[in-house]
Amino acid sequence: MNVIQVAFTAFVACFFIMPILGALARMFGLYTIVREGTRHVYVLFGNVVGTLEDPGLHFLIGELGWRAFIVNWMGKRHVLDMRMDQEYLRSQAVNSEEGAPMGIGVWYEMFISDPQAYLFKNADPRGSLAANVTNAAVRCLSNMPLQDMLETRHKMSKTVREEVSPKSNEWGYLVGSVYIRKVHFRDEGMTKQIEAKVINRLRQVTSAIKQDGANQVSIITSTAERQAAVEFARAAALRPSIVGAALQEIAADPQVTEALFDIIETQNILEGDKRLTLIPADAGGLGTLLAGTARIPIEQELRPTMPAIPPRNPAAR
Repeated sequence: MNVIQVAFTAFVACFFIMPILGALARMFGLYTIVREGTRHVYVLFGNVVGTLEDPGLHFLIGELGWRAFIVNWMGKRHVLDMRMDQEYLRSQAVNSEEGAPMGIGVWYEMFISDPQAYLFKNADPRGSLAANVTNAAVRCLSNMPLQDMLETRHKMSKTVREEVSPKSNEWGYLVGSVYIRKVHFRDEGMTKQIEAKVINRLRQVTSAIKQDGANQVSIITSTAERQAAVEFARAAALRPSIVGAALQEIAADPQVTEALFDIIETQNILEGDKRLTLIPADAGGLGTLLAGTARIPIEQELRPTMPAIPPRNPAAR
């Protein structure tokens, strides 16, 4: 026998013959395998003849004796999942003390604590536990004040768990954590009314904030304008004093004063829109003719644009 034949024989033995022999051995009750987190309960002629708890390989002859050869044929094997399980009951109908229709979502954990009670004391232990949790939630949480129902979820969860645990233990279930996850209004019209009130309240608060901000801005603006007006008035009051002091210093010197008024008079003549006619001193009759044909005398054209000149009195100094 060459290497290829040996390898082929080993392959057939490992992947075909050994699984078949193992299935036949388990069928005739020679051994069984208990997986992690499970428990095997063997029932023969209506009685529990054995329970396998530890995970691993078990030889049934040592556990069940002669009944191991017929338990799979004439009895029944129950494989129970002992791991933690959880369930969520949505919108359980309750009423508050004020009569508001409320819905409560209850989340709870459970696991099998007594396999025999789980199998034989209740035909549907999982459904019975869910019904028990629902009844406990309705019985314990109805007629609570609406404010407490919306705020004290931890206390409500503890109350429901204390109510459910004794009855569930009789059915082989052990209830773990119980938590009220959601409390809501079941009446859609009431929900819309509450939303409308909240929206109106938010609008009122927003308007109040905007109005307060506008008032603060108005106060700041009016204060700034008042201070600016005071400063401008103070500056306007100081201007005549400053100009008067400067003119007083200028008037102290007659030559400076005369030169200043000459400059002002010349500037007014140049900036004015009046017509100026210059007549030589020796014009004679031509000067009289030109003066008669002018629209207004030269003195009347020039004098309105000239500033008032104070009298030059040397004694005033």
